[in-house]
Amino acid sequence: MHGGDIVAEVLKAQETRFLFTLVGGHISPILVAAKQRGIRVIDVRHEATAVFAADAVARLTGQPGVAAVTAGPGVTNTITAIKNAQMAQSPVVLIGGAAPTALQGRGALQDIDQMAIMRPLVKWARAVKRVRELAPVLEEAFARAQDGVPGPVFVECPVDLLYDEAVVRKWYGAGRGGRSLVDRAVGLYLRYHVNRIFGGAGNVQVQPLVQLAAPVPEAEAIRKAAQRLLQAERPIILVGSQALIDAAMADQVAAAIEQIGAPVYLSGMARGLLGRDHPLQMRHSRRDALREADFVLLAGVACDFRLDYGNHIRRRAFLVSANRSKEDLTKNRKPDLGMLADPGLALRQLADSLPAGSRWDMWRSSLRARDEARNAEIEAQAHTAVGKVNPLYLCKEVDRALTSKSIVIGDGGDFVATAAYIVQPPGPLRWLDPGAFGTLGVGAGFALGAKLVHPDADVWVIYGDGSVGYSLSEFDTFARHGVPVIAVVGNDASWAQIAREQVELLGDDVATVLAHSDYDRVAAALGAAGFLLDDPELAPDLLAEAQVAAAAGQPVLINAILGKSDFRKGSIAM
Repeated sequence: MHGGDIVAEVLKAQETRFLFTLVGGHISPILVAAKQRGIRVIDVRHEATAVFAADAVARLTGQPGVAAVTAGPGVTNTITAIKNAQMAQSPVVLIGGAAPTALQGRGALQDIDQMAIMRPLVKWARAVKRVRELAPVLEEAFARAQDGVPGPVFVECPVDLLYDEAVVRKWYGAGRGGRSLVDRAVGLYLRYHVNRIFGGAGNVQVQPLVQLAAPVPEAEAIRKAAQRLLQAERPIILVGSQALIDAAMADQVAAAIEQIGAPVYLSGMARGLLGRDHPLQMRHSRRDALREADFVLLAGVACDFRLDYGNHIRRRAFLVSANRSKEDLTKNRKPDLGMLADPGLALRQLADSLPAGSRWDMWRSSLRARDEARNAEIEAQAHTAVGKVNPLYLCKEVDRALTSKSIVIGDGGDFVATAAYIVQPPGPLRWLDPGAFGTLGVGAGFALGAKLVHPDADVWVIYGDGSVGYSLSEFDTFARHGVPVIAVVGNDASWAQIAREQVELLGDDVATVLAHSDYDRVAAALGAAGFLLDDPELAPDLLAEAQVAAAAGQPVLINAILGKSDFRKGSIAM
């Protein structure tokens, strides 16, 4: 086997189903070998998309997603996506090609110090120096990506480690003699170098699937949390993405929340955990609820900007936090009771420690009444005439079009934030958004990964017209690989989330103005079905037509021309 075969053997042993890539000569042996072993190789139009797709696979399966990119600009093009995975605590294995080992630092094609760039962005990084190291380094990469707080890892594989030894010797001219003393010295060095990088390569052993146990909370901490919870009159539970790291346990986490019986707010990948319209799930006025609560449990949620750095939680409330990350456990607000453990497991053990019986009926009813009042306000605003398509109305129609198998992806600012109030994912692991980094451009990669993992799902991407510009070319990828997703672009010809504050505070719309561009026609030119929606009355029929096209195997983009709305006025986040 050559080095590319070894890499592919490791991927196969780790049950990697998909390898996302943008082809390059530095990594070709990996791609060919992966295909030969039944791993589906998905080539995209930008390396960031490859990493976003691997990220989506990781979030939806709980197993590391894998991307391979070529050297130099191939690696640097992944930086934003890798940082997004790091902040979202998503286990991604990124394999980067590199210049030949003997030529690094000598001006070889696309040769840069990739390790210096990648180390600050990942949990762990390693540059492989010998063929015999490929398998153990990659196996360690899979373990590191999943251990403790999951996150991305980077493995650099120089091109001369990936091809057959005879080919590499020919490249280096290691068998070529020379007349001068310098020529002979160079020949000796190159022969030594090739012997060194291939030494022991015939004894490579590939290990079985890496499986790691989740960090377990201390029994005494669970007992104390249960005791304080039972004493509470107004408890609130906040559940974040980290509670669903073990994707296979999502249903058990949902059952635990139901058994606990306290009102709950869901965020990130936890959206949809309880299905639609569950009586325990509250969706509005979270800040007010937290200021009134006397007990707050953060399950995989950090006190960052989304909780006003902990200030949304009143100081007299008893604060319990369960988190895999020691840093996030105490970020900005030290909990009264902290559990350095898997939050999904903590919820399950907490539920098991509580006696049966209904609790907090009046508190839940009070919060439910607020939710219903806010829903009524949104319903009224959704039917306000705004010139073109009311964004709230469109989101309500998208919500009505969802099925029990729908997966919803948010990629944008103002329009996606509006959708987050209205569009309800139908079940666990049915919502993806960037996470704490707030990255635009995740949509196509997330959709690609989601549809491949769940081919029977109808995958919806909610785009802003700013964010769609990052990955519009990937409709070519969808068409080539037969990935029929449905994209809805909220086109208000503006970077609206920024414009709202910039214009009001600074009196200038500079750099915030876009055009009502024909995104539907661009998508159609790339092989998708493109639809223009500029009349709200046509929305239900057009959404249904889009679903028919996707069911027939064609990716779809709906270019919805929006009217202006003040629904999110004053909602800037810092």
